[in-house]
Amino acid sequence: MRIGIVGAGQLGQMLALSGIPLGLEFLFLDRSAAAPAGRIAPVLTGEFSDPALLAQLAKRCEVLSFDWENISVPALRAATRRRRTRIAPPLAALAACQDRWAEKRTFARLGIATTRCAPVNSRAGLGRAVRRIGLPGMLKTRHLGYDGKGQCLLRAPEDLDRAWQQLGGVPLLFEEFVPFDFEVSLIGARGCDGSVVLYPLNRNYHAEGILRLTLSPWPAPALARAAAAALRRVLRAFNYVGVLSIEFFVRRGRLIANEMAPRVHNSGHWTIEGSVTSQFENHVRAIAGLPLGPTGARGHAAMINLIGSLPDTRSLLAEPGLHLHAYGKEPRAGRKLGHCTLIETTRARRDARAAQILRRLAPQLAFRP
Repeated sequence: MRIGIVGAGQLGQMLALSGIPLGLEFLFLDRSAAAPAGRIAPVLTGEFSDPALLAQLAKRCEVLSFDWENISVPALRAATRRRRTRIAPPLAALAACQDRWAEKRTFARLGIATTRCAPVNSRAGLGRAVRRIGLPGMLKTRHLGYDGKGQCLLRAPEDLDRAWQQLGGVPLLFEEFVPFDFEVSLIGARGCDGSVVLYPLNRNYHAEGILRLTLSPWPAPALARAAAAALRRVLRAFNYVGVLSIEFFVRRGRLIANEMAPRVHNSGHWTIEGSVTSQFENHVRAIAGLPLGPTGARGHAAMINLIGSLPDTRSLLAEPGLHLHAYGKEPRAGRKLGHCTLIETTRARRDARAAQILRRLAPQLAFRP
């Protein structure tokens, strides 16, 4: 079976690396032939919404997937309308995740607690939303936001004009600011037969809006049960196939759903070495119609993102048991260039080692075990 993937970034690369040993083939579509996945599989080069390229991808593959959300749903639908090529995850889930307002309404419809929010399409509309929801609050673009981009914190009425000048002109969302205690995420996969597997709960740490550290499993049984119930509701609602993740704020012991992603997720990179079956392998298993693999943790994992520039490889690999993944991307401020993972036999040892490595790599991240 050949799987077509729109997007050939590091997520696509890791999907192919997990699927090739299963006898699967891969074909990518990306703007750049030098994208990370191009080192291991062919890449059709052009725009993600190019009708001819999408039609070629659909013609040459049995199933299509994607490694990020910001791609055209109408273009994908048109490319597969006259063919038997399946798309997984489903386009309805992709569309919901592309629009923060639709995403919040999905959570609300399924009875999943989320932030109070309102759509904003004008400066006057922003004023009405602020009066209804109150300050402080976050103004965000409804589309194309990721890693802290496309958002602005509003603390006082005088911030409204500045925020509108910065983000206005595109559909926006204003939502209440949640002074959360910390963030967790849960990742699961649903197969073509409706079977579901869930990974352990992740505890996530950010700096400047970018994920820097994930610890898993995170020992919070009540939160894990609540997150699992929410994730299962979303999977059922969309008749989902593939991997899905949901990020939650934790506030006074309660979960508040922040956002979801219809794809493999950065906070699940630890599963490559740290789980019986990685999130990448379970995604390709799911969309290819294969049985899902077990998701038990092999130990206590820490995953550290390498942002902006890669540290000295020799110094990293001198760390006993550390696994390095370099994506082959050009250095750039704020860009994810790789990650490293360590697995320990105890939570205390994992946390101590992660803190020691982070003090060297990212001293701005206040993580103390």
